[in-house]
Amino acid sequence: MTDSRVHSFHIPVLGLAFSVDTPLRVARFGISSVISIVDDILIEHMRKHYARVYGVAYNPITVRDEDYRAKRITAYLNLLHHIVQKQIADLKASAFEKGSEIVKYFEMLPEDSPIKSLYHCMVHATTQEKQSELQQELRSNIVAGDIDVNIMTKLDKVNFGRDEEKLPAEYSDAIASLRGFAESDVSASVILSAGLNSRLFSYLGQRKEFIPDEQGRFKKRVILKVTDFRSAFIQGKILAKKGIWISEFRIESGLNCGGHAFASDGYLLGPILEEFKTNRENLYQELSDLYKTALEEKSLPLPSVPLHFRISVQGGIGTAKEDQFLRKYYHVDGTGWGSPFLLVPEATNIDDATRDLLAHATREDFYISDASPLGVPFNNVHGSTSDLQIRKRFNDGKPGSRCTKKFLVSNTEFTTEPICTASSQYQELKIEQLKKQNLPPDVLEQKIAKVVAKACLCEDLAASGLINSNGHGPVKERAVAVCPGPNLAYFSKIASLEEMVGHIYGRIQLMTDPDRPNLFINELRLYVDYMKDEIQKRLETWNVKEQKYFNTFKMNLQDGINHYKSLIPNLLEESDRYRETMRKELLELERELTEIMIPAIALS
Repeated sequence: MTDSRVHSFHIPVLGLAFSVDTPLRVARFGISSVISIVDDILIEHMRKHYARVYGVAYNPITVRDEDYRAKRITAYLNLLHHIVQKQIADLKASAFEKGSEIVKYFEMLPEDSPIKSLYHCMVHATTQEKQSELQQELRSNIVAGDIDVNIMTKLDKVNFGRDEEKLPAEYSDAIASLRGFAESDVSASVILSAGLNSRLFSYLGQRKEFIPDEQGRFKKRVILKVTDFRSAFIQGKILAKKGIWISEFRIESGLNCGGHAFASDGYLLGPILEEFKTNRENLYQELSDLYKTALEEKSLPLPSVPLHFRISVQGGIGTAKEDQFLRKYYHVDGTGWGSPFLLVPEATNIDDATRDLLAHATREDFYISDASPLGVPFNNVHGSTSDLQIRKRFNDGKPGSRCTKKFLVSNTEFTTEPICTASSQYQELKIEQLKKQNLPPDVLEQKIAKVVAKACLCEDLAASGLINSNGHGPVKERAVAVCPGPNLAYFSKIASLEEMVGHIYGRIQLMTDPDRPNLFINELRLYVDYMKDEIQKRLETWNVKEQKYFNTFKMNLQDGINHYKSLIPNLLEESDRYRETMRKELLELERELTEIMIPAIALS
């Protein structure tokens, strides 16, 4: 199973719109990126937009078309693939001269890349003949970055036809998205995030596009995004039994990341990576045995070469030294850099006002919110136009949003059919219910505030894509939600693509705060604060289950602290001052953790 990657990092999925066209911006430079395929309405709009920009014929796919969701996704991915292939052809044909895209391609490569070494040889060649020979070899080594897609497995709404009859399971949101990817021309990966979905996994096992050829090459690959080893092991085994090989386990920090935050029972990134490092061979052997058995049961040929999987990590990485340490010490094969690219106009689709907000945001502006209708903690930043719109609607006596896309409908508290907790319908019903409960004024205010905090993520996470492509509706009515990781607080420069890539590889420094803590300390701080806040929130309904959960949570954090104490001497690329500062910060957080009191319930 060959790996053609020329960069050691990828750009993870960013909201709905922020990375929806990132492949068109960076793939020709060998950089892989991930787009969300949740919102087929946005995707169809972007296809229409880029068909016009690149002079490609556009035939609308409407809701009246059978399997329109899958067809929209397939058509958009095919368009991206077509454009990127044209970009690559143009880049290969361009001259090696200052400012050209082919020079930019090679200049951005990491210094330890064999192709970068070949490029330096070409630059310093002493004869025209040798230079031309090396240029030809360099052109043959140019590859595009992957056009990967992300599916949140829990977003799998059952759909209905025009006659209001429930459609078969294969037309559910997640399965239709997967089918759209599977039937596209791209050779890339689907990232499955947010956990196990038995219905989706079973459908995946039926798709032949994910079966390798005799040489172990995949047309379509599967990546599992996980927050701990146990979930990787369980999901990996389930899929292996269905004849699906996991090409990569993508480990993400539970809290020190963008988008939805999953606190993972207090498991910290360092210990999680250590567990993968220690058990990698055992994981491989077990999955390999299950996979071979599954192929034999399906009468499918086994590849003649051994299959492998990658391990990558993302969430909170901020410096080249941190990136290198993760790859060398924990033996990960790659890293993900997401939120910093929100400050790179060449790479992401984000409106100027929101990008400016992020550039000027301080540590205090980033917070974990209740904005997600899914009921999962959601990374947020104060001052977004989505946040301002929520407040205005509530103050005007019109809480909530019109629910038109319905991707996040899940609540049946007041209705037979699921509705969204960010909708006006739900919020008006919920507020009316709360007002009838004769609650103390301060308690009522708190509960109503939590209800109206929900944002219409379907619209607001897609809004920047519509603004930047002159989408439907007046621009002034478009409110933008943004979900950066808290690590973005340490970046403030609107950077070029070359500058950000240079920062990742240590060629330049974009961070402005010399006192930024190590990524492990930053994550631990988030977990300690999260634990304090969650205990306070749950005191009213405290029970034995909560007590047990937070005792385990606290124990796991302490295990993480102990791991980091032993890790500090291994940070050999850092200064003595850096290591001593990290040690002091670690001890201070350990003291804070020790002082957190978990209410005890006497067992009868």
